[in-house]
Amino acid sequence: MPQITALSLQKNDPERINVEIDGRFAFGISRMLAASRGLSTGQELTPAEVEALRHDDDAERAHNAALNFLTFRPRSNKEIADYLRKRKTEPEVIAAVVERLQGSGLIDDDEFARFWVENRQSFRPRGSRALRAELRQKGLAADVIEGTLNNLGDEEPAAIKAGRSKLRSYEKLEDAEFVRKMTAFLQRRGFAYDVSARAARQLLEESDRGIS
Repeated sequence: MPQITALSLQKNDPERINVEIDGRFAFGISRMLAASRGLSTGQELTPAEVEALRHDDDAERAHNAALNFLTFRPRSNKEIADYLRKRKTEPEVIAAVVERLQGSGLIDDDEFARFWVENRQSFRPRGSRALRAELRQKGLAADVIEGTLNNLGDEEPAAIKAGRSKLRSYEKLEDAEFVRKMTAFLQRRGFAYDVSARAARQLLEESDRGIS
């Protein structure tokens, strides 16, 4: 039966160990996983045990990569899966990591949807149409999206907030042109026409010119 003949720290990563079997390098594994499995020189391993160790190490590395990915901002389930897929992670490992993160409460599509909408409305306001498209791109289910957007309420304050970024750009326009361009701008930000038009007129009043 194959036997572990040497265990040595990797030069470039002391948190990982090289495992030699029958005098040849077989695979690398994290020190933590090696300790938890009680690996030692002279230990015999079946091919199935070797494969299980490799699989568990892949899962641990993928989990750590996902945790690092989450340090920048919350992520949807799909974002985590896509990130790991780009790292050439096996599909079954991806599924296991996503399930593990869900179980620990580190990813939750409902919470992510609320975060995304609140963040947008605070820093880059969008209408429900734009938000719906963005959440779909993040891989969220329709019921999650609609449940979140149903709590938006009146979108006009967000439209006005979004439009204020254009006040200086449009300040020399005639009133009618100001309203037309502002309405079009807000529609491109995902607001409905009626909301955009009302917000545009309110913004015109804010510009201290009033509607002629």
